[in-house]
Amino acid sequence: MYNTSFIKKILLVATVVLLYSCDKDFNAIGEGLIGDDHFGLEHTEYPVVAYNQEVTPVQSNGLPLNGLGIYDNGVFGTTTANFVTQVALETNAPTIGESPVIESVVLSVPYFSHATGADPDGGSLYALDSIYGDKKDGKLKLSVYESGVQMRSSYFDGGSQFAQLYYTDQDPDFFANLATPVKRLNDSTDPSQNDAFFFSNVQQKKDSTVVDANATVKKYNYTYTAPEMRLKLNKQFFLDKILKAPASKLSSPAIFQEYFRGLYFKVEKSGSLPTNLALLNFFKANDNAKITIKYKAKTAITTDPDDTMEDKTLIINLSGAAANLYNDVKDPVYTAAVTNPNKTVGDERLYLRGGQGSLAVIELFSKTDLISYDDQGNLQNKPNGVSDQLDEIRYNVKYKNWLANEANLVFSIDSDKMAGIWEPKRIYLYDLVNNIPIVDYATDGSTDGTYNKTVYSGIINLDATTKRGTTYKIRLTSHVRNLIKDAAVKNVKLGLVVTGDINTITSGRLKNRILIDPANPNDYFSEVPRASIMSPLGTVLFGGNIPSTDANYAKRLQLQIYYTKPN
Repeated sequence: MYNTSFIKKILLVATVVLLYSCDKDFNAIGEGLIGDDHFGLEHTEYPVVAYNQEVTPVQSNGLPLNGLGIYDNGVFGTTTANFVTQVALETNAPTIGESPVIESVVLSVPYFSHATGADPDGGSLYALDSIYGDKKDGKLKLSVYESGVQMRSSYFDGGSQFAQLYYTDQDPDFFANLATPVKRLNDSTDPSQNDAFFFSNVQQKKDSTVVDANATVKKYNYTYTAPEMRLKLNKQFFLDKILKAPASKLSSPAIFQEYFRGLYFKVEKSGSLPTNLALLNFFKANDNAKITIKYKAKTAITTDPDDTMEDKTLIINLSGAAANLYNDVKDPVYTAAVTNPNKTVGDERLYLRGGQGSLAVIELFSKTDLISYDDQGNLQNKPNGVSDQLDEIRYNVKYKNWLANEANLVFSIDSDKMAGIWEPKRIYLYDLVNNIPIVDYATDGSTDGTYNKTVYSGIINLDATTKRGTTYKIRLTSHVRNLIKDAAVKNVKLGLVVTGDINTITSGRLKNRILIDPANPNDYFSEVPRASIMSPLGTVLFGGNIPSTDANYAKRLQLQIYYTKPN
């Protein structure tokens, strides 16, 4: 007798079948996804050819999140992430006022954080999220400059409009073209503002209101905000550049962005101190990064005395075109692994790394192609361009009435190489050739309150004792079923990457497309998932090509298919 959970799963799969009309002729009996106990099912494991692929310079504008900082990783090397962005006046053609005198210029960028309790002095205590490296003692030499490059969101060529792309390897271009004279804008004498900057988890105490001005000790109500970057910028620069600018330069967004071309954030090591890297949302809705100029100017009220000054505020938002700019010093072992893969039988280790890093190419089933079957199911001793293992599966399903209930790829983590290294919480498997999600991702609406697409998964599994990662499991049942039931479906190469956000499946374009098979000019890819580009993390997984004498042989990558077979 079927239980309720089993019936719900059958209904879910039935809905998927209706959505995919190509499934309508397939025998759906027994197609329900079975739980991880696999009760009553037989499974077979098939080899997988999996190998490394370096990711060359890739588009880094338009990312949902941007890295800023330096991340040292014992396996992959050191990543330095700089950032460049346009700016825009919050109000165009502002009325500055006469004889302006700046009181403060503050650049603020929100952090990702969560409250951990109440602060005895008011407000809350916080812990920072999305900080990688040494959270406690990590420091950076941070410099903010005026950019000299006029960035654009699009360009015209031959009368057609195209998106303007910026790439991860363009840091030298921006640094060599800073606005002149080159001046560090965060030039405070406080080293925490520049030479020893750190991502602080302390809440910000903002504007205050006097409760009782006549009290012996004035009482205030403070406004508290979550932790954010707060840099004091050079007042004279903004007095000259903004408040004393010709009115025409502040008249429209296009003119202003040509006049003030943006900010360039550069990070370096702060002496011998440890470092870290933060993922930031510079363009967070309703709380974007901005420059706040507070100043006084002569009042415009005609009845006031001529020398009366009033308080004024001008805000410049960080908005428009922006790009992450990477400078990597890669570990030699890692470099050799991703630049010299074994594309014939696969690699022993798979190195996945975000940013301008690396991915793994996955080819299901062995490459042996010696036999085939004719339309009547008769064995033919000739190749047909299909893996012999896939031919056998198709034969068993069609002529022996086997049912493929579930298919998984389980990736074991090389815990020795990853010891003490920050592990990505999730990996993402997709159709590398067509640069789209596999059907199991597209049709999975599951959630557990923390993660989405929990059936498709790719979520790290942790050891209960060490709390370190052991495996990642990805379900590709529908993908494999489509291969089995429809001989016209091509067994495409799959891509495997780390992901910073499983819900982000858009891609960034490579500066130069990558040829996978030198013998086949049509076997290439030209894009990489953006969720991988914005992640600074990496992991090392066991591939499928591990010698049987190796102690890690049992951890080799294989495709697991669970079948129901008639008695």
